[in-house]
Amino acid sequence: MQQPNTHLANAPCSELAPEECLDTIQNLISILILACLPLKVFVGRWQTIRTRLDHLQNLASQVSDCPHWHENALLADLLHKILSTLNQVSDYVKSCSEMAYSGKLLMQSDLDMVAAALSEHLRDLDVLLRSGVLRQSSAIVLSMPVAEAANQDVAFFVRDLFARLKIGGPDFKRKALDSLIELLADDCKRGTVVAKEGDVPYLIRLLDSDQACIREQAVSAVALLAENEAGRQSLFVEGGLGGLVRVLETCSHVAREKAASAIEALTSDPENAWALSAYGGLSALIELCSSGSLAAQTKAAGALLNAVNYVEDVRLSMAEEGESTVSLLVGLLVSGTPLARQHAAECLYILISSISTVNLREMIVRDGGGGVQALLQLLHEAPTPRAQEVALNAISALSAPPSPTARALVCCHGFLKQLSELLKGAGGVCVQHAAALTVVNLAAVSDDARSTLREAGCLTPLVKMLEAKAEETQEAATEALVALLATQGNRRDFVKDEKSLGKLVQLLDPGYQGVCKRFPLAVLTVLSKSKSSRRKIAAVGACQHLQRLVEMEVAGAKKVMVRITGGRIRNLLTGAWKNY
Repeated sequence: MQQPNTHLANAPCSELAPEECLDTIQNLISILILACLPLKVFVGRWQTIRTRLDHLQNLASQVSDCPHWHENALLADLLHKILSTLNQVSDYVKSCSEMAYSGKLLMQSDLDMVAAALSEHLRDLDVLLRSGVLRQSSAIVLSMPVAEAANQDVAFFVRDLFARLKIGGPDFKRKALDSLIELLADDCKRGTVVAKEGDVPYLIRLLDSDQACIREQAVSAVALLAENEAGRQSLFVEGGLGGLVRVLETCSHVAREKAASAIEALTSDPENAWALSAYGGLSALIELCSSGSLAAQTKAAGALLNAVNYVEDVRLSMAEEGESTVSLLVGLLVSGTPLARQHAAECLYILISSISTVNLREMIVRDGGGGVQALLQLLHEAPTPRAQEVALNAISALSAPPSPTARALVCCHGFLKQLSELLKGAGGVCVQHAAALTVVNLAAVSDDARSTLREAGCLTPLVKMLEAKAEETQEAATEALVALLATQGNRRDFVKDEKSLGKLVQLLDPGYQGVCKRFPLAVLTVLSKSKSSRRKIAAVGACQHLQRLVEMEVAGAKKVMVRITGGRIRNLLTGAWKNY
C-alpha cells in the first residue's frame, strides 16, 4: 500500500492552516482510494468506505473552487475533523493490508464507525456547499441583517446560520441559536424567510437535545417562529407540536413557558388544534395551568382555549371531567393573570353553551358561587372590551333559565348598574350585544326582576341599540326590550318616556334604512297590549309609518296597525294624513 509520506499528513490536525488541511485531505483521499482496492478482507465494508471517499473527494474539490472557503471558521473546524477521520482510515488500511488487527469483530466495528463518520462529513460538507456561505466573505456572513436589509441578504444569513447550527459543535450551536432568536425577535416577518430558507425539521429535533441549554434556546426560537404564519405552518407540518408537548412534560419552567407560547400560536389555526390531543398535549396543558408560573399558566390557558373552541372531542373530554375542569378554570379565574382569567372565562362559556349532557352550570355555581363571583370580579376589573365581553358571555350563559344564578344577579345592584352602562356602549358593540342577551336571561326570572332591571336603567339604552349597524345587535336589543316589556309596569313607564317612544316610532319610517323594520314592529306589538299605550303610540305618529309599511307588505305591520287603531283604521288614517 502506498502510504502518505508528507509531513502535513502526520502533523496534528489542529496545527494546520485551512489551506494546508484541504490540500492534505485531497492528497490523502487519492492515496486511500487506491490503497483500498487490493484489500482482501472485509471487502463489502471497504467498498462502502471507498465509495464515500470518492464522494468526499468530489466535495473537497468543490470546496476548493469556492472563493471565500478559507474564511469560514465552521469549515476550518470541519476540515480538521475530516483529516482526523482519514488518518484513522489510513491506519485501518495498514492493519487490514498486513492482517495485523487484533480481532475480526473489533475491526468490523471500527470500519463501520469510520464509514459512519465519513457519511457525517459528507452531509456536513453538502450543507455548507448548498448554503452558499463558502462563496461569500465571512464579513457578510457574520453580520446580523439590519431592519431594511433585502430579503436575499436575510436569506443568505439564515442559510449560514443553519449551516452553523447543523454542523458546528455546542459552542457554534449556541451562538447560532442566539442569532436566530435575535433575528426573529427583531421582526417576526422574518419567520417567513426562516421557514423557507432554514431547516425547520432540524430546529424541531433540537427540542429533544440532551443539552438543556441547547434545548431551551431551541424552544425560544420555535416560540418566536410560531408568531409568523409561514413559520407556524412549517412547524406544524414538520411535527413541531409533538416536540413542544415533550418540552411541557420534561423541561425547566422557562422552557415550558416558551413551549406553551408556541403551542398557543400553533393551535390558533383551527386546522392544527385537533392535533393537540393526538400528541397528548391536553393533559400537559392542564397540568401547566395548575402548577406553572403565572406567565406559563396564561399561555397554557390560551392554548387550552384554542382546543376547546375548535375541537368538539376536547370539549366533550373536558366536560366529562366535570368537577376537575370546573375547579381548574375557576382557579384561573380567581388567581390568574388578567389574560388567563379571560381565557378561563371563555372556556367556561364555550363549555356551558355547547355541552348539554353534563350540568356544568350547577358545578360552577356550587360552593358559594365562587365561579360567578370570579366572573363578576373579572367584568368589573376587565382591562379591555374583549375581557368584558368574555366575562359577560359567561355570566349570561350561567344565568340562562332555569338558573338560580339569574335570581342572585338580579339582586346584585352593582352588577345591574354596570350592565346598564354597558348597554349604553361603554364597552363597545360586542359588549352591548352580550349585555342585551344577559338582560333577556335576567328578565325571565319574574315580573319583579323585570321591574328591577328597568329601575337600574336597562330599558332606555335598548331603544338606542335598535339603531346599531349590525342586525345581530338590533335583534338582541329587540329580544331584551320584548322581555322587559312583558311586565305591565314597564310598558306604562316606557310610553311615558316620550323621547324613547318617539325614537321607537321614528324607526318605523320606511325612509330610515338603517333598521330592519321587524324589530321595532316586534316591540310595538308588545307595547300595544294596553289601551292607553295604543293611544300614545298613535299620538306620536306611528300610524302614518305603519300604513306605508302595510302598503309595502312588510311582515307584521298590518297586525300592529290593526291593534293600534282598534278597528277604526280608515278614520284614524284620514286624520293622521291631514296632520301629516
